[in-house]
Amino acid sequence: MRTGDFDYALPEERIAQTPAEPRDSSRLLVLDRARPDGSLEHRSFRDLTDYLRPGDLMVFNRSRVIPARLYGTEARSGTRVEVLLVRRQEPGVWQALGRPGRRLRAGAQVTVEAHDGSGAAQVEVLAAQENGLRLVRVSDDSALDGLGELPLPPYIKETPDDPDRYQTVYADSPGSVAAPTAGLHFTEPLLDSIRSHGVYTAWVTLHVGLDTFRPVHGEDIAEHKIHTEWFELPQDTADAINDTRRRGGRIIAVGTTTVRTLEHVAQAGHSEGTTEIAASVGDADLFILPGHRFRLVDAMITNFHLPRSTLLMLVSAFAGRERILAAYEEAVRREYRFYSFGDAMLLL
Repeated sequence: MRTGDFDYALPEERIAQTPAEPRDSSRLLVLDRARPDGSLEHRSFRDLTDYLRPGDLMVFNRSRVIPARLYGTEARSGTRVEVLLVRRQEPGVWQALGRPGRRLRAGAQVTVEAHDGSGAAQVEVLAAQENGLRLVRVSDDSALDGLGELPLPPYIKETPDDPDRYQTVYADSPGSVAAPTAGLHFTEPLLDSIRSHGVYTAWVTLHVGLDTFRPVHGEDIAEHKIHTEWFELPQDTADAINDTRRRGGRIIAVGTTTVRTLEHVAQAGHSEGTTEIAASVGDADLFILPGHRFRLVDAMITNFHLPRSTLLMLVSAFAGRERILAAYEEAVRREYRFYSFGDAMLLL
């Protein structure tokens, strides 16, 4: 496989700049793998329950996006700089990206003023790392809400009036630097409707890093190294998954981050010779490509992904590269909205 095998053309006007209002009014493209003719259905997201069965289990990622984009002044030069926190290593210490990079060498000190002018925090660059990353220390990372901004993707040019529109309604575990966007379509009434339909819900946490969304550089996919992302699959979710599998229900993953979490845990269990899922905490580094054997996920809800991205490769592994690219082509033709604030797909 080559990276170019996962490329497609997308007109710029198809990139959604604002979220759908209300959340569940977005469109839903349904691809059923059991249909030999590859035909698609075009629905509204609030029609999702039409495709659910009593006894199914839907698993959601409850991670919350943190205000990880910091703007400040570098002490020696007085230059205005940007520091984007990517992953917390320990209290106060983060992997980060920054620009201009020449001003963020080891030893650089950056002062970040609070939004309300009530104080400031210091960011010290500890070391340079691979791929342009920096290791930085933030003097008070408990105060990020008053210091930083939500790190919207670069293809979104408009900042939402309500920052919570880049959060899922159930997000309660801060740590992501990008939203698990498949969950943005859900409302509390829709979740209530899903449960009243006899469908169970469960939760995992995976803190999303920027590497998940970056295009793969280079044509040899085997040379791409995907970064690890911290996850937690609690005991009650493990119990719900095991019970659903025993009853013959389907495991429906909401978002590719949930897919990665479930399949990472399932693969680890398989290597230990068990088919039961156990509670687990750690770092997920599973790179899902066509040929992957899905051990847990029976269906997934996902958004439309960037060309040449690991996420497009993941959904291609689940539904087939040719079928996914054909579905994307039809979605473009029918003027679906793409990427983080865009429409959704249901892959059955």
